[in-house]
Amino acid sequence: QRCLERLRSSRTKLLDRYRRTGAGAGAGGPAPGALLVQEVMEQEWQVLRDSLPGRQGQEPLEQMPEDLDELAVLEEIQQELILQEQLVIEEYEQSLQFDEECLNAMLEGLDATDRIICPVCRKNNLTVKTHLVCCQCGLYIITQAMTEGKLRSLLESTVTEHSHRCCHSPEFTVTSGMEEETSLLMSCPV
Repeated sequence: QRCLERLRSSRTKLLDRYRRTGAGAGAGGPAPGALLVQEVMEQEWQVLRDSLPGRQGQEPLEQMPEDLDELAVLEEIQQELILQEQLVIEEYEQSLQFDEECLNAMLEGLDATDRIICPVCRKNNLTVKTHLVCCQCGLYIITQAMTEGKLRSLLESTVTEHSHRCCHSPEFTVTSGMEEETSLLMSCPV
């Protein structure tokens, strides 16, 4: 139990050592030299021997128990600790993979420069078709000969024109006109 606690408290040291050994030395998992288990067990063994009455660590560290049952128990403990250590490393690798996937998704979003963010919800990208502009938030406007370039130009010019006269940001809403045609309305709260 103390070995396990020591291993858990050495998590940062373990991950630092794992990173230095070339991220696990290939697909076969961590290299044997990267494991902290031996070090942890030796430290706990020393503490245990020092706590025994009359011994006070006089015996050399290499003098391990010779009883087969004791050796079997130590082997079992070591295997369990190695498993724990490998679980920590797997968790770290999954975290790295998740971070990489998030980064790739962000880069793909940056590459999509022709996309227009919905001015109403400011979250989703607009879908622009020849006769239609729509968004997941509910924006749905019938258009004529609309393109993403044309829509972007219209939005940029109206916002720029407004900014010449007012320092506040305009807001966009969807409204119905006299003929019940849906329109995009830009208004300023000031």
